[in-house]
Amino acid sequence: MSHVKKAAAQVILLAAGAAMLCFGVWRGEAATVLSKAIKLCLECVGIG
Repeated sequence: MSHVKKAAAQVILLAAGAAMLCFGVWRGEAATVLSKAIKLCLECVGIG
């Protein structure tokens, strides 16, 4: 794959990832993910 095609693919994938991230935040899923991450960490430590 040429250097230009590889760079273009990286930019497209980065833009798609950013769009998905913004869509998830817009739907209010950031709070859900954060609460699950906190619960998982507390379970690993043995507190929760």
